[in-house]
Amino acid sequence: MRVLGLIVEYNPFHNGHLYHLEQARSMCNADFVVCVMSGNFIQRGEPAIINKWARAKMALQCGIDLVIELPVPYAMSSAEFFAYGAVKILNDIGVVDYLCFGSENADIDTFSTIADILINEPESYKQALKQELAKGISFPASRELALKSYLSEKGSQISDIEAVISSSNNILGIEYIKALKRLKSKITPLSIKRINNSYNSSEITGSISSATAIRKLIQTGRLADASLLAHATETDKNQLDIVLPANSLNILEEEFNSGRGPIYSNLYEQLVISSIRRMPKEELKLLPYVKEGMENRIKDAAEACGTLETLIESILTKRYTRTRIQRIITSVMTGFTSNDLDTFNKFGGPQYARVLGLNNKGRQLLSMINKSTHLPIITKTANFSKSCNPLLRRMLEIESFATDMYVLGYQNPLYRKAGQEFTQNVVVMK
Repeated sequence: MRVLGLIVEYNPFHNGHLYHLEQARSMCNADFVVCVMSGNFIQRGEPAIINKWARAKMALQCGIDLVIELPVPYAMSSAEFFAYGAVKILNDIGVVDYLCFGSENADIDTFSTIADILINEPESYKQALKQELAKGISFPASRELALKSYLSEKGSQISDIEAVISSSNNILGIEYIKALKRLKSKITPLSIKRINNSYNSSEITGSISSATAIRKLIQTGRLADASLLAHATETDKNQLDIVLPANSLNILEEEFNSGRGPIYSNLYEQLVISSIRRMPKEELKLLPYVKEGMENRIKDAAEACGTLETLIESILTKRYTRTRIQRIITSVMTGFTSNDLDTFNKFGGPQYARVLGLNNKGRQLLSMINKSTHLPIITKTANFSKSCNPLLRRMLEIESFATDMYVLGYQNPLYRKAGQEFTQNVVVMK
């Protein structure tokens, strides 16, 4: 029996995801596939285009057997903590044999070499990193330059170092391997080279296009109304038919027609700006990734700006990336602090494996997991709301509050009720 693990967002599930799933399953001859998926907020500090239960349904209909949620403090973290949280869950459920991820280079040996440097932090690398940070540039850019300097100094034979350490999915791949090494995990890492356009590409380029491009098509085309097909141009519909599996398109249509999507950050701009205006600077200082007096810049921007985009633009600097700012701003909605993340990391990371959806094979896999893990497996969140583990309770509390805020973006007010974390059932497919 071979179990394949994937770390995903499926925002939404598209043909590139289907290609990766099929290739990964074939590569390791997997009998079962489990994915750890971000919930209602994703790694770039944005809301998912549709809710996590609908995206879990997409995953199951397209070939995943078991969907486990990545808790929001990790789902909306830097690449390092995003990877650590997801890998920790896959490792701790005790049945996963392989972790397969997409990357621009698909070179496991190179990723492993770089991961070792980041774990061991040789003195010359640390000095190079310190020098780059002193120039006032962002940590990701500084780390990229420091790695390039160190590898060049050591006469590394890695070809095209800059391309390896500057590509989004390569960086995540390195972090996945770093997490596996730190956990001394027995999971074998595998990688599949991405095809067609890049992760950040905003243009539809064929049957396999990025999720970024697909979300842009929906938002800027005529698909952002309540009815997907009634308001779409033939061109837009044809493009979606090309880039999405039929099951994904049907679920998108269902969510949009019900008034539960599409969801974008600008739907929350008044909520976010008003919240920041009310928060004292001392409270802003406690948000994740706020350092070096950044709370002053955030406060001033919120008082001067009337839109989310101008708020972000006003905070941006060479040191603070857009993604970092989006995570900070969205954490105002999700209700977790820097201290929460530090505490979770100190005491073992994710405190549970929460099941979002499963099929019949997923039931078999879940039975095996229950026999092999020490991690609490959650299928009914209400059963754990009064857990004797305070960290588990706090993590669920954050998740619940994040969903309560997320649903305020629904066009249909009937679906905006709070407490859906405790009323929504696991998605079950045959």
